[in-house]
Amino acid sequence: MTQPTDIRRVALALAATGVPVLPLSRGKRPVANCGSCTKSACGDRPHMLAAGPCRCPRPCHAWAAATTDPVVLTSPDWAPVWRGASAVAYHPGGAGLTVVDLDDDAAVTWARAALPPTRTVATTRGEHWIYRGAMRSANGVRPGVDIKSLMSYARWRGPGTGTTAPMPDTVRALLERDEPTQARTAHASARPALVMPSVPGGGGACPHRSPAYLDRGIAMAVQRIGDARAAIHNTAYSVFLAVLSTHGRCGCLTDAHIQRLFTAAHARGESPRHCDDAWANARVALGM
Repeated sequence: MTQPTDIRRVALALAATGVPVLPLSRGKRPVANCGSCTKSACGDRPHMLAAGPCRCPRPCHAWAAATTDPVVLTSPDWAPVWRGASAVAYHPGGAGLTVVDLDDDAAVTWARAALPPTRTVATTRGEHWIYRGAMRSANGVRPGVDIKSLMSYARWRGPGTGTTAPMPDTVRALLERDEPTQARTAHASARPALVMPSVPGGGGACPHRSPAYLDRGIAMAVQRIGDARAAIHNTAYSVFLAVLSTHGRCGCLTDAHIQRLFTAAHARGESPRHCDDAWANARVALGM
C-alpha cells in the first residue's frame, strides 16, 4: 500500500517541474471543503483565477487548490490531508497542458486513428493523451472521451511514454459541438481589434458580491499573469476565461478592469492582437 509520505514525495517532485498538484482522497476525489469553506462561505471564487495555492489553510477547492509551492505542500495544515490521501492529481490547464481522457478500448482505437501521436499514459481502463496548450474542459465530447485542462484535474499516473506534442486542431474541434451556433459564427468572423473589448452590461454593481470581491479577483488575476514563468498566451487566456466565467454575465466588469488585465499581459510580452484574440476566444468558450 502506498504510504502518505510517498504520495507527498511524488507531489513535491511533480510540483518542482512547474505542474500544480493536489491530493486525492481515498475515494479518488479532491479533498472536500473544510468547515469554514462550506458552500463557498469563504468567498473562494477569486482563487479560481490562479492555479493555486488556495488561500484557506487547507486544500479545499479541488483543482483551484493545486499548487507548485513546496512551503504550502509541506505545511502543518496540509499534513492531515496527506495522511488521508490515496493519490496525487494535477491541474493540466495550470501547467499549460490538455489531457484527452480515453475511457475505453474503443476510444483509444479512435484516438490512434484520428489524433497525432503525443505523450501517452496508461490508465485503469484506457489512456491519457497529453498535449501542450490549455483549453476549456468538457466531458463526453464523444463516446468515452473527456477533455481535462482548465478548471479540471487529472490523476497523476506517471510520466508516460512519448513526446508531448502541440495541441492539434483535431482536439480543439472536439469542443465545437458544445458551443452555441451563434458563438461559433462569432468566432469564425472575429477579427483582431486594436481597442479594448467591452462586456455587455459592464459598469454595474456585482449582484452576488461586494465591489471588494471583484477588485480582489482582478488583483489576483493580474498577479497570476505577472507570476507566469512561461506560456504567457495560455496563461492570459486561462485568466481571461476565469474572470469572464465569474463576472462576465453579471454586469460588474468595466473597461478599467479589463484594461488592468490587458496591461498585465502586455507587460509580459503579449501583443495587443494576442490579448484581443484570447479575450474573444474566452467569450466564445463561455458562449458569451
